[in-house]
Amino acid sequence: MEIRILRYFLAVAREENMTRAAEQLHVTQPTLSKALKSLEDELGKKLFTRHSFSIQLTEEGALLRDRAEDLVSMADKIEKEFVSLDDMTGGELFLGLAESYQIKYVADAIKDLKNRYPGLHYHITSGDTEQVAEKLSKGLLDFVVLAEEPDEKKYEFVPFPEADRWGLILPADDPLAVKESFTPSDLVGLPLFCSGQAWNNEIASWAGELFSDFKLEGSFKLSYNGSIFAKAGLGYLLTFDRLIDVSPESGLVFRPLSPRLETKLYLVWKKYQTLTPIAERFLDQVRAHFEHFKP
Repeated sequence: MEIRILRYFLAVAREENMTRAAEQLHVTQPTLSKALKSLEDELGKKLFTRHSFSIQLTEEGALLRDRAEDLVSMADKIEKEFVSLDDMTGGELFLGLAESYQIKYVADAIKDLKNRYPGLHYHITSGDTEQVAEKLSKGLLDFVVLAEEPDEKKYEFVPFPEADRWGLILPADDPLAVKESFTPSDLVGLPLFCSGQAWNNEIASWAGELFSDFKLEGSFKLSYNGSIFAKAGLGYLLTFDRLIDVSPESGLVFRPLSPRLETKLYLVWKKYQTLTPIAERFLDQVRAHFEHFKP
């Protein structure tokens, strides 16, 4: 199975039209049709259902699309890494980042590295721990930032200098905004927004026996989206401090949880992973930044 043919397949899956995909790939339509037919023959499965003016993936085609995206991404990453091995002015860096104000330390490290190695190119993937950890395990990322303690059998890691504090985002004119902090009993019965991962881990542990009385109104992977719903009066957002704008003009306020709830972040990479030269330099730069800002 050739990577070139998988690129053809992905283009057709994305465009859902043979003519448009052929134009995008700069190949003739007969060439594209022949390549896809050969892929179906190789796999022994029908990948597309062809209609008059469009093409739709079969269940087998949808499965191949998911696998092919990872394979093509890996091929692209390998190619870029080898091209950059002899590039003493930079290279390619692939990062998966969780949401936190502490990402500023990563940004500062990249800025300093970019000043010394102007040929540095970095690729950022955002997502929750499960999403970025999966990409790391597949080799699609060099480093990820995890909001949970890493498995020492699988990963090497460096802890961030600080911890992120949990609290509640709510409208400034909400009657509950007069409270200075929120205890588990204060949240019982309230419509709450939170990431699914944190809801079942940090929040469940913090709430204890009262967790069964908590009401998850909706889950958000991005805190900013959750804050929009909170501002609309649809519920209250559980999130880290300093992620959401709570300036007087924002119409929102942040109130910490009590007892205090914090989450540590970690910069993580696979154990026994061979890092590219630019990844090694990035890691050295991050370690220096973390050490400098350590409380």
